Amino acid sequence: MTPAASEQHAHADLEVLRRTWSSRPGLLGWLSEINHREIGRRYILTAFFFLLVGGLEAFLMRLQLAKPENTFLSAARYNQIFTLHGTTMMFLFAVPVMEGMGVYLVPLMVGTRNVAFPRLNAFGYWMYLAGGIFLYGCAFFNMIPDAGWFAYPPLSGPQYSPGKGVDAWAQMITFTEISALCVAVELIVTILKMRAPGMSLNRMPMYCWSMLIQSFMIVFAMPAVMVASTMFLLNDRTIGTHFVNPAEGGDPLLYQHVFWFFGHPEVYIIFLPALGMISSILETHTRRRIFGYPALVLSLVGNGFIAFGLWVHHMFATGLPQIGEAYFTAASMMIAITSGVQIFCWLATMWSGRLQLTAAVHFVFGFIFIFVMGGMTGVMLASIPLDLQAHDTFFVVAHFHYVLIGGALFPLFGGFHYWFPKFTGRRMDERLGKLSFWILFIGFNLTFFPMHWLGMIGMTRRIYTYLPGLGWERWNLLASGGAVIILLGGILFITNALRSRANGARAGNDPWAASTLEWEAESPPAPYNFPNLPVVTSRTPLWTPAAERSIVVGLREDRREVLITSVLDAEPHHRTVQPRPTLWPILTALGFSIGLAGSIFAFSWYYVASVLGMIGLIGWFWPERPLEVAA
Repeated sequence: MTPAASEQHAHADLEVLRRTWSSRPGLLGWLSEINHREIGRRYILTAFFFLLVGGLEAFLMRLQLAKPENTFLSAARYNQIFTLHGTTMMFLFAVPVMEGMGVYLVPLMVGTRNVAFPRLNAFGYWMYLAGGIFLYGCAFFNMIPDAGWFAYPPLSGPQYSPGKGVDAWAQMITFTEISALCVAVELIVTILKMRAPGMSLNRMPMYCWSMLIQSFMIVFAMPAVMVASTMFLLNDRTIGTHFVNPAEGGDPLLYQHVFWFFGHPEVYIIFLPALGMISSILETHTRRRIFGYPALVLSLVGNGFIAFGLWVHHMFATGLPQIGEAYFTAASMMIAITSGVQIFCWLATMWSGRLQLTAAVHFVFGFIFIFVMGGMTGVMLASIPLDLQAHDTFFVVAHFHYVLIGGALFPLFGGFHYWFPKFTGRRMDERLGKLSFWILFIGFNLTFFPMHWLGMIGMTRRIYTYLPGLGWERWNLLASGGAVIILLGGILFITNALRSRANGARAGNDPWAASTLEWEAESPPAPYNFPNLPVVTSRTPLWTPAAERSIVVGLREDRREVLITSVLDAEPHHRTVQPRPTLWPILTALGFSIGLAGSIFAFSWYYVASVLGMIGLIGWFWPERPLEVAA
């Protein structure tokens, strides 16, 4: 479309658009919401709540280990808190918060008005929320799991973990993985079929590439953990299938294989979106296109593929054929190459650009340092002789916290600073942001670096106390002091966010002079995202001169119409009308949740889940009359 035609159609009827895409007022409107930004915001806020809960659980464990023979927590309570901490961080925070960021940002970045399946989006959030409530609600009925966030049998079997706590853990997995699969499907379709015209695959933002690859990984990885938890739940704990009971011909290692087939890709599922965030932040703050775009995309794809081929390095101590050991050792080392490519591309981007040292960039530097440290210890653990010595010690605890917190939390905080103006219309305080970074960075390294040494001198995981004179006291005290500093940094970060949300400096639509489409929308975006959908002519559309930009015309303002484009070149294909807000997603989620929660007591509750879920789905898909908003 020519610039003259763009100018002619630039003044769409915004009031009609607003009424068409706005939510219903009141409580029913809040419960029936299907707008991607509102659902994404709910994911983010709920996940940050669980981050606080999981962080407090970690703090309690560090208080217990601060000195020898401490009686602050009993052995049973320590095991429960240990299990809840790992479960919360892995299943209720890390994946959901990354998906929530994607749900909010991806439609804006690709230049559309909503995700592909908005009702599925809402259903996924309600299932996630129900899973979190179910897990922590069980604490009020003395059903707290205590077998670790990985729940290895036979420790998680009825002989060693009686009661319903482990059953609740296993069923919570089903809730959260259904939610993850819902988000993955809708993001895949949104990215591949709803990009703005002209946004061919080689013009997609790096963040969208990272979310696309993460979503495909979820589709292949998450069913494995659902199978593992269901197989383990149906074992001696409910109907006696004996999949993992060696006395009846089962094999506990079968569970480990299926679980870690999910568990190691899970690490990359968590931090692949973070890599996209880093690229977005650096491109904006260096004022140059990201260096090595094809190499970055291919390294993301390589991470996604290789991540599925090294799960057994979690099981080197179980005894494996030598050919298997050699293969998984090689794969564990090879994946460092793809991650290293990205590091070097970011360094080249910073070297050749004019870097602005904002709070977001500080978190990027923190990520690079911490993640490289975690990557180096990961290569060390890929060596079987060293892994056998360090297995189940605090060296492993230090490694995966360096990878996960460095690879996810620091980029997430940087991304939160970067996109906060788009979320709220205001900027976070830069001085408080930089101060919170340094406190978190110092506290993190004080907490987890000593754990490498603790592991090397023999301190094993999952011990709730220890005797004096083992040489562990000083390092544990230092790690616990670091946990206090992390807590202070977290409080400062939250204070900055709340204070800036209320009184921060007004940001405008594009305070960073960024290159991607989300900064063309209002801050915060209007219900329809864009008055007219943009047409993309380069990889950095907002750095294209205004005279060369175009818009899409022909979409009706009185219906929720979105544009469908081709997969490769994003050529316009057809228009489609999205459904209206409805209560059926939450009602369907409630029906499934009732059945799944009851099933830990009796298998017949699965039938209840099927019936209630079917009723919800019938209402969900029942044909509705088209609604046209009067101009």
